[in-house]
Amino acid sequence: MPRYVRAFVPGGTFFFTVNLLERQRTLLTDHAGLLGDSIRQVRRERPFHIHAIVVLPDHLHCIWELPEGDADFSTRWRRIKGIFSRGIEADERLSRRRIAKAERGIWQRRFWEHSIRSERDFEHHVDYLHYNPVKHGHVSRVRDWPHSSFHRYVRAGIHNEDWAGTDVSRTLDLD
Repeated sequence: MPRYVRAFVPGGTFFFTVNLLERQRTLLTDHAGLLGDSIRQVRRERPFHIHAIVVLPDHLHCIWELPEGDADFSTRWRRIKGIFSRGIEADERLSRRRIAKAERGIWQRRFWEHSIRSERDFEHHVDYLHYNPVKHGHVSRVRDWPHSSFHRYVRAGIHNEDWAGTDVSRTLDLD
């Protein structure tokens, strides 16, 4: 069995990708309010700061900063996934293994994290996640995707509404 080693950086800043198990489902945008409530509940229990987030139908990307001395993002993700899952009607297909473990079949078991190492790394990941709805063909302009912290960045004057124009791939090194 694989042994997963997570980054241990107390008070660190991390980029995450979290996926649904069945990538053709649209649960995250269909139930965006429930996802937001789940995140807010966990933030009350175990605080963290969200620098940027984008929610797509089948996955999400976000950048969190944990409190000083705290490196436990795994418990936070487990709680967010659990709260969200309990709020969704149980209609997904379940493998024998998930049935045996009394697990839902909503989320991929794991998530991907990257420890942010510099201001440039941070900016690259913020740009990447904000551009993600365009990359996946959901919209043609970043500003048209409603489930994104991009709108907060525009209000704060960090980006203008037309950020990324029509061909951001040349400036973001996206693949």
